[in-house]
Amino acid sequence: MTNAFSLSGQVALITGGSRGIGAAISLRLAEAGATVLVNYKSNREAAEKVVHEARKFSSKSEAVSFDISNVDETEAAIEGLTKKFEAIPILVCNAGISKDSLLPRASAEHFEEILRTNLFGTIHTVRLLSRSMMKNRYGRIICMSSVVGEMGNKGQSAYAASKSALFGFSKSVALELGSRNVTCNVICPGFIETEMTERLDLAVRETYFGRIPIGRFGTAEEVAGCVQFLASKEAAYITGAVLDVNGGLYMR
Repeated sequence: MTNAFSLSGQVALITGGSRGIGAAISLRLAEAGATVLVNYKSNREAAEKVVHEARKFSSKSEAVSFDISNVDETEAAIEGLTKKFEAIPILVCNAGISKDSLLPRASAEHFEEILRTNLFGTIHTVRLLSRSMMKNRYGRIICMSSVVGEMGNKGQSAYAASKSALFGFSKSVALELGSRNVTCNVICPGFIETEMTERLDLAVRETYFGRIPIGRFGTAEEVAGCVQFLASKEAAYITGAVLDVNGGLYMR
């Protein structure tokens, strides 16, 4: 591996870093030299498995448990982490949930649960960790949105709302923190080969294949590579941007 986009000596917190895209991001940043803090909510076994692999590249990596939808729990966890590590300059907000429901049938609780995690959980995590980034005058914040937040999808109004709201939030953060050398960007993955897409009906998969110019679903590793770039010093002049990783399914 070359020194391009190296993260050597840095610390990265990846929320929802134990499975799927989050796990790929954790391993990619560890391979690039970062000490990765793999956040998880309940599946400690999955997180420890990712950490075991990450330590092959970065020996100080560890699993950290907190629920980003719980403000008090998140605040306590980040306070502890910022005391333990001199600086945590990289934050990847990847944790999120998706539960489908057509709008007329969706309950208020359905919307509240999704927004509490995907939107407010991300907002509070960024808010809390940005304080030390501002103090250290360096930071890389990357919020994971979704192509669904750009183009919408039937049965996913709550999920789309939570993901599209990250655009305005991230642009505002970029404006507020840019003078302190802290960037904030958004990545919008399209259909990525994960456990969730593997459960799709074959006919549904083929329908989407037909709409994607590249003709396939993406890989978690391809998304992770984009995260590594935005987390690196080479991306210092990129902030407030939205990067689409969707094979051409949605074009601006």
